[in-house]
Order: sequence, then structure tokens, then C-alpha cells
Amino acid sequence: MDFGKELSAHETTISGLMLFDIPVHGDNRGWFKENWQREKMVAIGLPDFEPVQNNISFNRSVGTTRGIHAEPWDKFISVATGRVFGAWVDLREGDGFGRVFTAEIDPSRAIFVPRGVGNAFQTLEADTAYSYLVNDHWTPEAEYTFLNLADETVAVPWPISLDSAELSQKDRDHPRLDTVRPITSR
Repeated sequence: MDFGKELSAHETTISGLMLFDIPVHGDNRGWFKENWQREKMVAIGLPDFEPVQNNISFNRSVGTTRGIHAEPWDKFISVATGRVFGAWVDLREGDGFGRVFTAEIDPSRAIFVPRGVGNAFQTLEADTAYSYLVNDHWTPEAEYTFLNLADETVAVPWPISLDSAELSQKDRDHPRLDTVRPITSR
């Protein structure tokens, strides 16, 4: 983890997907960070997406892999403890469809994922707690889109082979890009 970063926002290769450096302050006791502060985040370019829920995914093993899921809401993702390799795929209709961005996320980084961008991660440390704010509540009637983690077209460069990774059967069975129905614009 990188201590001493300034709060800053970085554009990515996917429209609306923004990577953030988060200041983390540490000493002999451990560390502290202000993970989400609306006024500061909006001031540096994060859309004021009005989160309504906070979710945490605890992942016991290195190589736990989840995704690729695109939901009809925005997410602000961070890691409370541990480290992940994140992969995002634009699954919205339009010119960016199928575009990929990857980055490592630890407690000193966060990412804003706009509606319709597929989200996936693979844990690089045991006991990783992956946290995300969302601006809508889950419902079975919502428009969801999924993509296979091993899709050859997007070719995510997973650091741990999917053959060796912990995956759910549901994630293994997601469709390939050529059969994915893009998420429509609002």
C-alpha cells in the first residue's frame, strides 16, 4: 500500500470509468483513510451519484475471482483490506462496447464504475475485503448483463490462471461477448 498519496482522479480508457488515489495515513498502530467524502470527491470530478447502499465482499483465498457483471447502477469500489486485480469491460451499447481496463486496487486506490460497465476482480491477497457503494437497490427485474471471465475477445490478463482460481459455476457459465446484449442508454 502506498502511504502519502494526494486525493486525485484519473480518467481511464473506458468513458466514465474513473480511477482514484486515496490518501492513507499510517503509523505503528496501522492505518486510516477517508474512503468516501462526497464534497471532496465531487470537487475532483466524481459524479454526484448519491449512493444508497454499501456492500462488502469478503474473500478468504488468493485467486478468488468474481464477475464480469454489469448492473443498472453506478458503483464506487474500494478495498478495506487486501489487494485485487480489477478488470472492467464496457458492456454499454455504443463505440466503446468490449473495451477493457485493468488496475490493481489496494486501500490507497478506488474506482468509480458507471452503470453498464462490467466489473470483475481477482484477489491477490488472502482475507481481502472488497467494498462498494451503489446508487440503487438490487431487484430481480433490473437489466443485468454478464460476460464470461475467460472471454477470448476481451482477453482479460488475469494474473492467476482461471483454471487455478476460485470461481462460482454461475460466473464460469456467463456468455461470450458475441452473444452479450449491451446495456441500453438511460
